[in-house]
Amino acid sequence: MRTRAEHAANPHGGIPRTVGEEDLAGFTAGQFLDVLKALTAILTLPPSAADRVDALVVATGQGEQWRLSHAIRTWEANPGLRHLLVTNGNPAEETYVELTLDHLRGLGLRRCEGVRLQAGPAPHTGRQAAWIAEQAQGLGIASLALAVSPYHLPRAYLTVLKALDRRNLRLPVIPVPVAVSPDTPVPETGATAYDLVPGEVKRILTYMDEDQVATLGELQQYLRWLWSRHESLLVGIPG
Repeated sequence: MRTRAEHAANPHGGIPRTVGEEDLAGFTAGQFLDVLKALTAILTLPPSAADRVDALVVATGQGEQWRLSHAIRTWEANPGLRHLLVTNGNPAEETYVELTLDHLRGLGLRRCEGVRLQAGPAPHTGRQAAWIAEQAQGLGIASLALAVSPYHLPRAYLTVLKALDRRNLRLPVIPVPVAVSPDTPVPETGATAYDLVPGEVKRILTYMDEDQVATLGELQQYLRWLWSRHESLLVGIPG
């Protein structure tokens, strides 16, 4: 049986969850600056705008029930939200829990109308993002908020933008960092956000090259459109 450290290093193959400095040696300073620019630009979007969107989306995974709890509290407190979209996770994870309405009710869900659960397994963020884009198109969603743990938020956001672009959809996407201390161990691996960020950076840079996430240029173009066309949504100016 693998130790927790080994599981954190490479839980299901592919890029490990936790990486060291030597694992990032192949990237340039310019590439790291692109990630920093992307993160800073994403954080220019105010989470308060999530109170004014059509749909709240929560990306699950890694046994982080706080993602669901945070989204459910937001959903229950804001009757103006028309849809709650809950992505499925990876059944290969040791902490995977079957996604059902009963499970969500146990976390405080009371308002079930408008709740949609991803039925099939989602072993990676790309599969989750593709489902989110499919739902946005099928339901005619005009704007959405994406709730996920802060360490994973930049990559999840860029992956959703890429999935929407593949369907020729352009709509406001508001990032919502879930309220959790960066020192909190993630149940799946025992790693903290500080441990996991380097792996997220490696994934972003690798997946940019593989056209799986939005590049810095694509993000810049999208945010230019978003701020020019939807400033009222972002800052709460009455229409």
